[in-house]
Amino acid sequence: MKKRIVILGAGESGVGAAVLAQAKGFEVFVSDFGEINAKYKKALADYKIDYEEKQHSEDLILSVNEVIKSPGIPDTAPLIVKLKEQKTSVISEIEFAGRYTNAKMICITGSNGKTTTTLMLYHMLQKAGFNVGLAGNVGNSLAWQVAEENFSHYVVELSSFQLDGMYDFKADIAMLLNITPDHLDRYEYKMKNYVDSKFRIAQNLTESDAFVYCSDDEIISNEIKNLNSRAQLLPFSIKKELKTGGWIEDDEIKIQCNEYNFSMDKKDLSLPGIHNVYNSLASGIAGNVLRIRKETIRESLSDFQGVDHRLEKVVKVRGIQFINDSKATNINSTWYALESMEEPVVWIVGGIDKGNDYSVLLDLVREKVKGIVCLGIDNEKIHKAFDGKVDLIVEAKSMSQAVKLSYEIANKDDIVLLSPACASFDLFKSYEDRGCQFKEEVRNL
Repeated sequence: MKKRIVILGAGESGVGAAVLAQAKGFEVFVSDFGEINAKYKKALADYKIDYEEKQHSEDLILSVNEVIKSPGIPDTAPLIVKLKEQKTSVISEIEFAGRYTNAKMICITGSNGKTTTTLMLYHMLQKAGFNVGLAGNVGNSLAWQVAEENFSHYVVELSSFQLDGMYDFKADIAMLLNITPDHLDRYEYKMKNYVDSKFRIAQNLTESDAFVYCSDDEIISNEIKNLNSRAQLLPFSIKKELKTGGWIEDDEIKIQCNEYNFSMDKKDLSLPGIHNVYNSLASGIAGNVLRIRKETIRESLSDFQGVDHRLEKVVKVRGIQFINDSKATNINSTWYALESMEEPVVWIVGGIDKGNDYSVLLDLVREKVKGIVCLGIDNEKIHKAFDGKVDLIVEAKSMSQAVKLSYEIANKDDIVLLSPACASFDLFKSYEDRGCQFKEEVRNL
């Protein structure tokens, strides 16, 4: 008799898990409490996979041995609570996919910089001629690729939500870029819970694996003391020289691991800002661990094009540079964005607050920001933090209004920066939707 498996959520990860489960001989049922996107409905129909939408048939779901859960569904959802109470295994798509592949996994997490570093590494491995897939939070579902492709390596971006559902999965190279407060609403507003979640990336590492981490990050540095790992530890820093790992010395990137020395001039990096020095150090270390030719690493770090919605230059209108940083959904991302600005900034900020402490931005705002456009339904916290600290704060209830107001405030050679520091779901479908609307409205000026 076929073993039954239920998949909750019919997005990219859920449908991918369903395709792999079917390929491995499971009886599969997909259940989504919302409406399923037409693209994924077609895929489920093409693969002849049973599904339901706009409901969860609890009796059916509670009767199976294992459930694969979309990362978007919190552990506090009543159905998940019931499943866990009855000791049903609830896992992530990544955990499930890991059971059916021997490919090498380069896994990246952190509060910020995940996508840039993931795509930078993917670019590097492609350039080096690896047979490589891109998965996790970017690219296609890992499970779907395991079902239908034959990659020898995967570069996988992992959110804390994905890591929460991973138990036996193992990275070959695990990377932890930074930890700053984010998504605390999913972690009982306890930072320790969020930190523990991020450190799950290092679980199951063996002595033949590598753990790459930022030693400048205070939280990581404190936590690493308690990490009982057999893996090779490879820190990176821009504040101090290290014996092993990656660091900056005389404006040069230096990497030393496994008798392998690498260096390149910091000014040759393709992406600006301190955060991208960190991302490049992490990527360079992984490239060294993988024994990629130094010349290929150098080329990759100097010609990588960056990520949509992350400090993306849109156009100049009458000498005003518009920059789309819609992917900045937390304070730390926005800190890095403001830090890398060299001209006066009109800052578009706001959305759904995730427990933000705006005080950490105060010095940068005083130094660089001439005007603030609040874009959100509730902007009280932004006003409280910055009223009196900048010359002008105005309110916008739509992207069209925000762009027009910022254009009126800015002068020639200023920058209009959309870097919201908040989630997008009050006025937009996603940060991508927010960024695309911004670009469209700028081009309409």
